[in-house]
Amino acid sequence: MNKTYIPKEISWLSFNERVLQEAENKEVPLIERFKFLGIYSNNLDEYFRVRVATLKRLTQFESKSKEILGYSPKNTLKKIHEIVLEQSTRFEKIYSSLLTELKKHKIHIINEKELNADQDGFVREYFTREVRSRLMPFLIEKDSNLPNLTDDAIYLAINLVKKAGQKTRTALLEVPSGVLPRFTVLPETGEDRYVIFLDDIIRWGLKDIFFLFDFDEIYAYTIKLTRDAELDIAEDISESYIDKISRSLQQRRHGAPVRFIYDREMPREMLKILTKLFKFGPDDVIIPSNRYHNFKDFVQFPYLGRKKFYFAPLKPVPHRDIQPGKSILSAIKKKDIMLFFPYNPFDHFIDLLREASIDPLVTSIQITLYRLARNSSVINALMNAVRNGKKVTTVVELQARFDEEANILWGNKLTEEGVKVIYGVPGLKVHSKLCLITRIKNDISYRYAAIGTGNFNEDTAKIYTDHLLLTSNKKITNEVFKAFNFFNVNYRKDNYYHLVLSPFFLRNKLTLLIDNEIKNAKAGEKAFIYLKLNNITDNEIINHLYEASTAGVVIRLIVRGMFSLVTGVKELSENIKATGIVDRFLEPTRFMIFCNGCNEEYYISSADLMSRNIDHRIEVTCPIFDRGIRSELKKIFEIQWSDNAKARKLDPSLSNKMVRQGKPIVHSQIEVYNFVKKINTPTD
Repeated sequence: MNKTYIPKEISWLSFNERVLQEAENKEVPLIERFKFLGIYSNNLDEYFRVRVATLKRLTQFESKSKEILGYSPKNTLKKIHEIVLEQSTRFEKIYSSLLTELKKHKIHIINEKELNADQDGFVREYFTREVRSRLMPFLIEKDSNLPNLTDDAIYLAINLVKKAGQKTRTALLEVPSGVLPRFTVLPETGEDRYVIFLDDIIRWGLKDIFFLFDFDEIYAYTIKLTRDAELDIAEDISESYIDKISRSLQQRRHGAPVRFIYDREMPREMLKILTKLFKFGPDDVIIPSNRYHNFKDFVQFPYLGRKKFYFAPLKPVPHRDIQPGKSILSAIKKKDIMLFFPYNPFDHFIDLLREASIDPLVTSIQITLYRLARNSSVINALMNAVRNGKKVTTVVELQARFDEEANILWGNKLTEEGVKVIYGVPGLKVHSKLCLITRIKNDISYRYAAIGTGNFNEDTAKIYTDHLLLTSNKKITNEVFKAFNFFNVNYRKDNYYHLVLSPFFLRNKLTLLIDNEIKNAKAGEKAFIYLKLNNITDNEIINHLYEASTAGVVIRLIVRGMFSLVTGVKELSENIKATGIVDRFLEPTRFMIFCNGCNEEYYISSADLMSRNIDHRIEVTCPIFDRGIRSELKKIFEIQWSDNAKARKLDPSLSNKMVRQGKPIVHSQIEVYNFVKKINTPTD
């Protein structure tokens, strides 16, 4: 492995290990620690469906694949398997320890063999009323072809055993956790509380399901199959873009298997039958595990009524410049406003759209849509604007991974209401977060823009840290207007002097910004680069940062996820220090600060420093001109950086052994929340 570049797939596993650290962290409330196990599990599912699937595809190109990636996909897959098995062992130990902790508080997760009489009666009634009608077993015969198993669902592989003659019959049964709760709270016994998995309720009722067959014993072992989720979009010019995506979604359901997880108690002969039916080979990822899979369901673990088991809720703080019952457009006209989610309420943006939808002087609303809330108030506000005579244009990205089907439905709904819907840009994914409101008064157009680091999604805005700039500054709004012109006419390229658009200008702009810091450092002037990102994997940018480090530029990085750069290498990266935040909220925020000879430049961005974002997506990086907002951004960076610096001294044993130094501190987001609360509290 290249000592100066860590494959992004390997570095991502290091990030997910940090999530496991939080499940281990005794400072985190008990049920929240279970939720971190759920987050780890959900992360890993998507990782296999996307990252591992892509590597497996690349192995088909043999030697060319190494040229494409810069490293061997086959060797990387082997390393991934080793790390995942190692983390799986750690995961099970943590889970076991958390069950012990629960028992200390008189809370028990029990199986179907541990029920008392009252609980048994409860399970019988629940199974009959809710579960039995949803169970449809598939019998595996000698020459069976397996049905198309649902990706990432869990199944019970069932053995019906007749002792006389040692006859067995095998069946598969999907656990319907998509329609029924994975966990059920059982009747209490005194002060003791009890919870049972849906899997075990089904195990309790298997004799009822298979009553037709003559058997003495019945055994059930959990299995799970993960498929390649990448879409193959054929370039058929006679087919509409929506039809291409829809057809690709159908193909995804039949994607090649990339991971198989099974209960290690499963008999070897049964495992052999299943792996043969799935056509697994020696290079496939086959992972032995415990009785239960799909721990992502722990994110929805039932509330057990004890506040100390959960993070104390943080009430969003209204922004000081947005007053109830007063115009948000007028507030934006006076000065730029930066919203820090989830510390400020996303309702401010919904209120802005509502105001625009009924303001008689507003003529149009234009917006990019990538991922939307399940019951989207953004969509409702846009449809209301059309009903009130506004011209509304939406740029809907159909290739938002795992949201493709939802976005097709939203696009159809918007079209039916009279909204103009543009389905992305051919060959490029639209990942930018832009909204433009145009208001005409006395024949003069006034534009108001919202430029963000995250989606216009009220659900994720409660659990993701993102920034949204609201501005009427013509330097920015006129160029947001140009960006929407590009969406309307894809081959129209304007000049941009302030906004930085990918894939046209971002790489060159970053090169100029880093070169400027190198020049200043060599001249003996102060030079630094502060970056807060989701991912950094682009080889060219990393090499440029190494060059800056060698020149003496101080580089500080807060990176949540994939991190291919190697810090602290003498005469290469000794001036680069980095850490990542894993906390109660996801940290995908992206912003950059460059010293620029002490005349600092600030940018927020929808783009990570990955080749896909820089070269293959429509992204927008926006300068921050307001001095007050600049100060706030820098303070937030300093808060989170200093917390992690303290952590390095306090607990080096929990350091990220592969990439970064320092343990993530749960309280760093509390401090950011307190800072946001402070700056939005009126002073006497």
